[in-house]
Amino acid sequence: MAQRLTLQHFFALSVLLVLMLVASTAQAVSALIPAPPQIAARAYLVMDADTGHVIAADREDERFPPASLTKMMTSYVVEYEIAKGNIALEDMVLVSEKAWRTGGSRMFIQEGTQVSVDDLLHGVIIQSGNDASVALAEHIAGSERAFADLMNQHARLLGMENTHFENATGLPAEDHYSTAIDLAKLGKALINEFPQHYALYSQKYFTYNNIRQPNRNKLLWRDDSVDGIKTGHTDEAGYCLVASAERDDMRLISVVMGSSSEEVRAQESQKLLSYGFRYYRTHALYEAGQVLRDEKVWAGSRDQIRLGVAENLAVTVPRGQTDQLEASIELDKVIKAPVASGDVLGQVQITLQGERVASVPLVALEAIPEGGLFKRIWHAILLFFIGLIG
Repeated sequence: MAQRLTLQHFFALSVLLVLMLVASTAQAVSALIPAPPQIAARAYLVMDADTGHVIAADREDERFPPASLTKMMTSYVVEYEIAKGNIALEDMVLVSEKAWRTGGSRMFIQEGTQVSVDDLLHGVIIQSGNDASVALAEHIAGSERAFADLMNQHARLLGMENTHFENATGLPAEDHYSTAIDLAKLGKALINEFPQHYALYSQKYFTYNNIRQPNRNKLLWRDDSVDGIKTGHTDEAGYCLVASAERDDMRLISVVMGSSSEEVRAQESQKLLSYGFRYYRTHALYEAGQVLRDEKVWAGSRDQIRLGVAENLAVTVPRGQTDQLEASIELDKVIKAPVASGDVLGQVQITLQGERVASVPLVALEAIPEGGLFKRIWHAILLFFIGLIG
């Protein structure tokens, strides 16, 4: 009997060891992430549009001429002005001689005619019309020079630290430059801030003045998940593309600057998007306003306050590693009333295998006014003695 038990124990232990080895091997395999693909471009980047996490990049902070990627900011300013009610899609724009004469890619508007803001926006985004860009710039700011100043102000607000615009078109100009990371930030803003206009960027054709022109983004025909954003080309800038795609509730933005041809920029952008989707995923953690913790409040009209995050919190992690995410809360030592809704009272830290992947403010989800005089005095005494003990 003793021998049979020993064999049974040995067999059970062997099975347990095998299962542990299989589980450990599966976990190791799930964590394997290959190096990013080699990209034939001066600079490139692929980023999670929800979290802002950069999955792969090279020379993303270096300044290069952006060519017609400039028109992303032109359309951003137009959409901003529409959202603020300063202009409307139905407004008619008088085409100036300067707009009509602007060279390069064109929408073919005619001097002295009136064209709607809606048509001009289509012309900028789909046809990459330099003439449409100048017409909108003049309509909004009075001159293209003044409009470029607006563009630069918006760039600063969006955190585009290495970008400067001299015109609304992207035609070559001294001191006109941007970076891959800055253009990704701009693409993220276009998608998230003005979703009502974003469908324009996936439109394949636009016809104006009986001239039908295709969108120059070849990925719109090759990949159903791709829905934008903008191409660019000059001899100085090379062939550029900012693309975006959405698959399985994950949206990525890729940037390729300075490739050698239209075909190459499309292929290299596809490589970046495929790599990001295959090996990474966006993991939603908390929603804005979700209660993460109830905490003691001193000297308040109530003794507990609800704490959470002010904005949706998601992180980008390698596929198969979401179960290794850990969250911790760092809280101010003492919370004393009055507390206003939105006051920052701590931090939420998210780590993956010991490395921090996100840190966001922990905020009050409600206001707590001061309590009565007696309560304030009593709590002050208690805090005094707690401090002595501490």
